[in-house]
Amino acid sequence: MFARILIANRGEIALRVIRACRELGIETVAVYSKGDENALYLRFADETICIGPGDSARSYLDIPRIISAAEIADVDAIHPGYGFLAENHHFAEVCQSCKIKFIGPRPEVIQLLGDKTRARELARKIGVRVTPGSESSIETEEDAVVNAHKVGYPVIIKAAAGGGGRGMRIAHNDMSLINAFNNARAEAQAAFKDSTVYIEKFHERPRHIEFQILADEHGNLVHLGERDCSIQRRYQKLVEESPSPALSRALRKEMGEAAKKLVKAAGYTNAGTVEFLLDQQGKYYFTEVNARIQVEHPVTEAVTGIDLVKEQIRIASGEKLGFSQRDVRLKGAAIEVRINAEDPEQGFKPSPGRVTLYHPPGGIGVRVDSHVYSGYTIPSYYDSMVGKLIVHAEDRPKALVRMQRALDEFIVDGVKTTLPLHRRIFANGRFIAGEYDTGFIESQLTI
Repeated sequence: MFARILIANRGEIALRVIRACRELGIETVAVYSKGDENALYLRFADETICIGPGDSARSYLDIPRIISAAEIADVDAIHPGYGFLAENHHFAEVCQSCKIKFIGPRPEVIQLLGDKTRARELARKIGVRVTPGSESSIETEEDAVVNAHKVGYPVIIKAAAGGGGRGMRIAHNDMSLINAFNNARAEAQAAFKDSTVYIEKFHERPRHIEFQILADEHGNLVHLGERDCSIQRRYQKLVEESPSPALSRALRKEMGEAAKKLVKAAGYTNAGTVEFLLDQQGKYYFTEVNARIQVEHPVTEAVTGIDLVKEQIRIASGEKLGFSQRDVRLKGAAIEVRINAEDPEQGFKPSPGRVTLYHPPGGIGVRVDSHVYSGYTIPSYYDSMVGKLIVHAEDRPKALVRMQRALDEFIVDGVKTTLPLHRRIFANGRFIAGEYDTGFIESQLTI
């Protein structure tokens, strides 16, 4: 087992990793920017190192600074969390060359699955269904039109190196396709320094289902059930739950085996998520692999009782998984909501600033992962997440009631948050009935 781990991240995920390390008896080194000098997670790390100014490009995304901090602190491994450098294959390569263990997949696997066109090609090759679309990247407007006609409108243009909804545009005809193609390429270049895009058939109002997997370095592989992430705004997840109200036991088994088949073919190790679209006819299609821990991982922890961050660390240290697929049992129902410092009434405009009062809910079956406290100032440099509220109960109806109660208890004053929006979602009849899809926010709630 590792003796010291550096956490190349910030906020609630940094605190989450510190907690796991403490329980494993591992010392932690937390890096921070000058914009995070008053961050809560710094109080609980064994050592802290400032790596630059608030601008993430000169701190959390600066690979030489991260590696220098790791070498100075004499760590065995680096946990990248999510975002920032978590899916950067070059960063994983640098860690490898410096004899520092990267807690995640190997660099070549990150590179393979980070290119969505190559990931789709792999899925086709092994017989996992993908959404109809271009077989390779689209280079010109003419190529875009030809492929769109083959697939049939509506189509969606996607960034091959993308994520988080960036570099994605929907088109319903040739004219809108040209604009979508050029806009998607420009956004992809700005966000990922890679303008490569491809085309898929656009499914009208599907469900977004993802499967959590764990794979050790000895060939052992399991999935830990699914998370339904269909409540979204512009491809940004707002609510996640497990199990999905849309999946039967047979479909869960089939999709889980498809997820395992794909990551096995890629030579994947550590924690990851295989994402699918589920259409209204019950057919599922592979979309991508997220080669890291996910924001919504507590949902899976709640229904399985498995600490995913500890498992990441154990796997990276060379240990075998301590359980098999037959040992995995989903117990009860769990739901997570992401609470951001944003104003839903003003187009989700970010609302950084000083939190004058922070009072998280509590009670049985309630978990809050957050780095915020009364008096904390939410910086403008980074993602606006205040925290994640997770509830667990013996079934979905009880989990819904528990979430409604917890949302009513949650107080964040001084900044605008998405708490009022979540209260509306959990009061909506269609959501309560489990009858929702990725178009729920636009169709059911006026924002």
